Amino acid sequence: MTEDYGTFLREELGRIERHNADALDKVADVLLAAIKADGTVLAAGAGHSLAAVAETFYRAGGLACVRPLYHPSLLPMHGAVSSTTAERKSGLAAEVLTGVELTERDVLIIFSTSGINPYPVELARQAKAAGTPVVAFTSIATSSVAPKRAGTTLAEEASFVLDNLVIPGDSAYPPGAPVTAPSSSLANAFLWNLLLVRLLDRATATGFELPLWRSANVEGGDAANKALLAKYTPRIDVLA
Repeated sequence: MTEDYGTFLREELGRIERHNADALDKVADVLLAAIKADGTVLAAGAGHSLAAVAETFYRAGGLACVRPLYHPSLLPMHGAVSSTTAERKSGLAAEVLTGVELTERDVLIIFSTSGINPYPVELARQAKAAGTPVVAFTSIATSSVAPKRAGTTLAEEASFVLDNLVIPGDSAYPPGAPVTAPSSSLANAFLWNLLLVRLLDRATATGFELPLWRSANVEGGDAANKALLAKYTPRIDVLA
C-alpha cells in the first residue's frame, strides 16, 4: 500500500536524523570553520551517488563554495555498465584529483552508500594525506556485508561518518522483501539539508553570512548570485 510506504519513509527519515544527530553537529562545525576560513567544500560520488553531488552544487539555497569532483566515466548516462566498472578502477581517484589543491581549510564530502570500491576509498585516503577532513555519507550496514574491493571501506577511512542507514541492496519496498523504492538518494539529500540547516543557524548566531545561492528563476536572483560567481568561479571552473 502506498500509504504504508509513506509512513515507513517518514519514520525512517526520523530514525536517520536521530541516529546522526551528534555527527551532524560535528560536521556542521567543521564545515562552518572551513567556510569562514575561505576554504572549499568538495563533493564526490559515483553512479547514482552523483545525484547527491548534484544536490550540493549550484543549487538554489545551497552553498556557493562547493566544487564537484567527478569523471564522465562515473556517470551512468555516459554508459551504465561502464560506470560501475569505473568506480572499481584503482587510480581513477588520483586522476580526478589531478590539479585539485587540497588543504586543511577544505572539506571533502564523499557520497557512497556501499563505500567499498576503490574510487571513494582512494579519494578519502588522498584527502586525508593532505590534511583535508573527509565526511562520508555511507551505509555501515551495506559496507559491512559488501566485498571490500579496496581492502577497506570509506567509513573506515573517513574523518566523520554520516550513516544513511540504507539496507543492503538499497531497495526499501515492500518491507521484508524489498525490490523497489531505493532510499539512498532521499536519505543523502535529507542528511545534506540537515547540515545546511545547522550551518545557517550557527552562522546566524555568530553574525556570519553564509555564501548561499539564490534561485536564478526569481526576481533579483541573477543579481544576488553575481558576487558569488565572481568570488568562486576562479577556483571552481565548472561554475563558468
